[in-house]
Amino acid sequence: MLKLLSVRFMRDDAGATAIEYGLIAGLIAVALISSMIVFGGAVTNLFGSDGVGSAGSAIEQSANSIR
Repeated sequence: MLKLLSVRFMRDDAGATAIEYGLIAGLIAVALISSMIVFGGAVTNLFGSDGVGSAGSAIEQSANSIR
């Protein structure tokens, strides 16, 4: 009986799928947060008080921050 239960437990991989989805969600969250940190200033300038007129400078600022 105990041997049967342990064999069934070792073959059950349903929890592994949930852990994988959790890791994927965590990686997506890290990618989103880091992109918001890197491009946050450029987006603020793009949609700031000047409106569309500052789009060129925002794009230039984000391009310079990557270099």
